[in-house]
Amino acid sequence: MHSPLPRYDDVVSAAERLAGVAVRTPLLSSPRLDALTGGRVFLKPEVLQRTGSFKFRGAYNRISRIPEGERAGGVVACSSGNHAQGVAAAATLMGMSSVIVMPKDAPAMKKARTIAFGGEVVEYDRETDDRDAIAGEIARARGAVFVPPYDDFHIIAGQGTVGLEIAEDLAARGLAPDLVLANASGGGLVSGIALAVKHHFPEVQVMTAEPAGFDDHARSFRSGGRERNNQATGSFCDALLAATPGRLTFEISSRLVGAGVSATDEEVARAVAFAFEEFKLVVEPGGAVTLAAVLAGRVDLKDKLAVLVLSGGNVDAATFARCLAAA
Repeated sequence: MHSPLPRYDDVVSAAERLAGVAVRTPLLSSPRLDALTGGRVFLKPEVLQRTGSFKFRGAYNRISRIPEGERAGGVVACSSGNHAQGVAAAATLMGMSSVIVMPKDAPAMKKARTIAFGGEVVEYDRETDDRDAIAGEIARARGAVFVPPYDDFHIIAGQGTVGLEIAEDLAARGLAPDLVLANASGGGLVSGIALAVKHHFPEVQVMTAEPAGFDDHARSFRSGGRERNNQATGSFCDALLAATPGRLTFEISSRLVGAGVSATDEEVARAVAFAFEEFKLVVEPGGAVTLAAVLAGRVDLKDKLAVLVLSGGNVDAATFARCLAAA
């Protein structure tokens, strides 16, 4: 039996399970970004991860641990797109079926890619439907295992491998980070990263980056309780619109993170364009909020070493073109 919350050793165990399956994404830097910030900045491009986002890590770590006797009914998950694709791909790799409950307004490309990875898509309305209830009914009817998007022991540990790679790759260069900035929705990524990087570098500051108006983590850190967003839609950062931090994830992040910043859609669009022009990376809006907050001056990086996680790259052509045009 494992404890209710994952620890550093669980992240290491996840890394061992993901070895040879997930992509070990690199750390990238540019003189231009360093000059703009006055610091030394590395990007961790999870846009290059299998299925185009960090979500594959947690999904595979969770699904691969389902006992053989519980696999016949497949898995079910709720997602606007990145967890959906990660779950569909991981389930297919494990020889299991998958059903993904996705919002009707999720990008068409994310739905299509989820289906291409082997998932069956069931749509719901963000404003009027209860996606968890829909998923629960499907799980009961099919005998499927529910795979949460973030509030799960093995999901958090799997996402923490992002932080483990950051820590190991910096240490191999003889470097120590002052700051690691990660995008946050439910909080699985940032809480997992914090478990890993603070084990190696106890003094490092870990922070969240969220879309303006959906900064529930930043507000929760200030109040000490799990705050909720006032609306369900209203940003094109569709990957980062969870209503409130997860229960398990916030138990970790409130202890190890504790601060956050945000960026507007306009600032995010400019960051998407910057990542393309400077690094030749295709980043979705929700994946670029860390970079957007830094470029907008929300974080002082002067004379600091920072790592910014670009969490996903699943953006449709029209949205991407709009971001490039806005730069």
